[in-house]
Amino acid sequence: MTATQSSLRSRSMELLMAYQQNPSVGIRNQLVRLNTGLVRKIAHRVSHQCAEPYEDLEQIGYLGLIRAIERFNPSQGCAFSSFAVPYIRGEMLHFLRDRGSALKVPRRWQDLQKEGQRARTDLAEELGRQPMDQEIAERLNITVHEWREIKMAVKNRMLLSLDATVQQVDSSITLGETLPDVHYQMLQRLDEDRQQLQRALSQLEDKTRIAIEFVFFNDMSRKEVAERIGVSPMTVTRRIQRGMEQMVSFLQMQSQQQVS
Repeated sequence: MTATQSSLRSRSMELLMAYQQNPSVGIRNQLVRLNTGLVRKIAHRVSHQCAEPYEDLEQIGYLGLIRAIERFNPSQGCAFSSFAVPYIRGEMLHFLRDRGSALKVPRRWQDLQKEGQRARTDLAEELGRQPMDQEIAERLNITVHEWREIKMAVKNRMLLSLDATVQQVDSSITLGETLPDVHYQMLQRLDEDRQQLQRALSQLEDKTRIAIEFVFFNDMSRKEVAERIGVSPMTVTRRIQRGMEQMVSFLQMQSQQQVS
């Protein structure tokens, strides 16, 4: 790591700690500017896997970066870049799912696929039978492996109807019938998470639990909480940090018990 990189990381951590103690748009914007390179790097990678413009992905990525800044806890000892990547990439993937973007097939492969269709017709007339992949590939002057990859890419790009039959035993089963109810599963996971958080909160001492509930559930600032319970904002911050650490330890212990 260069001295410049070390200085930037140190500055970023200072701003993250300051933002946690006193969230402000000014500090958040400074953090966004410091981490533009991370967003651009991820947007560049994702842009090669879809049909959406790089610029659109970059703008969406900044929303993920802001979410990461708002949720990052410096006391956890995790590098911010590692914490932020799933938020940035996740925001881009949500955007792609909402847009229904198809798999991006390289222009060269699209052209070869069209040429391959013509070659298939010509060879069928010449040979009096359907040509094999090897024969089509030779006509196109490419390897049979590449021709098969082209066919697979084009096939995967095509949308499949949910009414398509995927299994037949005594009755037809459509693709749509095999899909899980995503909304119901999401509600189940949210309810399970809520119950786990409530159990973790119940393990905390009252003053710490109240501070966390005021900040995260009632959306109050640390200054407002300090005035409400009669302590300094720094005391509120310390209680929240200590409480979050205790909750994480409790949840990790619960997770380990479930696995075992």
